[in-house]
Amino acid sequence: MVWRNQTLNLDFILLGIFDHRPTHIFLFSLVLGIFTVAFMGNTLMVLLIYLDTQLHTPMYFLLSQLSLMDLMLISTTVPKMAFNYLSGRKSISLAGCGIQIFFYVSLLGAECFLLAVMAYDRYVAICHPLRYTILMNQKRCVFMTVASWILGSLDGIIVLVAALSFPYCSSLEIHHFFCDVAALLPLSCTDTSAFEKLLFICCVVMLVLPVSVIIGSYSRVLQAVISMDSKESRRKAFTICSSHLSVVGLYYGAAMFMYMRPASNHTPDQDKVVSAFYTILTPMLNPLIYSLRNKEVSKGFQKMLRKGKLILYSIFECPL
Repeated sequence: MVWRNQTLNLDFILLGIFDHRPTHIFLFSLVLGIFTVAFMGNTLMVLLIYLDTQLHTPMYFLLSQLSLMDLMLISTTVPKMAFNYLSGRKSISLAGCGIQIFFYVSLLGAECFLLAVMAYDRYVAICHPLRYTILMNQKRCVFMTVASWILGSLDGIIVLVAALSFPYCSSLEIHHFFCDVAALLPLSCTDTSAFEKLLFICCVVMLVLPVSVIIGSYSRVLQAVISMDSKESRRKAFTICSSHLSVVGLYYGAAMFMYMRPASNHTPDQDKVVSAFYTILTPMLNPLIYSLRNKEVSKGFQKMLRKGKLILYSIFECPL
């Protein structure tokens, strides 16, 4: 129990990704700008889909959940990284590290399953349009969304419990800008090979199985789109599906590169860059991809802006 008591009182050191050189100061400012755009964009997407009744459909409900996950994911890592950089403090408690691990792993897992649900939704909408309201009714849509959250949380709990069960008595410097499990394992005093195998299995479940669903769904969708007679129908289907596939490619490509490679092929600097890509950049790109390439979302934004202008006008023009 001595090592456990010592571990509970430990503070880890996050070495971060930036120092105070001029180039890194610029990059840090760029990350803060990306975080601001991602935070505002995903928040607006959630609010827009909630407030606009015309967007109360399964596709947009799933999109709102994707934005919520991205919002939580980027808020899990960037604020702590920014605070440490600006304050000069690099420490993070074991509890804080555990919180980051849980939310990070849970949100990554939940987003994997949600992207598969979104692919299935497009498959039903394009390949079985007459049965869409039956196959993707409100209850089924909510059930699959809740299942995505639960499965992601279970993965987060498993990884968290396993990671915090190891004693950490080596150097406490984590070569990352947040508490990533892969960066934490080398600090353990004990053999972690069994846990690394468990982590690999979890990655297979969380990445390969949803990807199989996505590939199967879009293979059928592509066949259906090609056989459409109407050019307008083909254009609309390609626009919606290409937006989703762009998000899938960005997200899964980086995640597989990060977690499906042997541990011997990892380098700290490489892991930092790849992690920054899909935990900071991807959450910013998702709302931009869907809003710029989706007429319904663009119209909803314009409608919300007009309503906001009318409210402000009525407030400032109303006599006291």
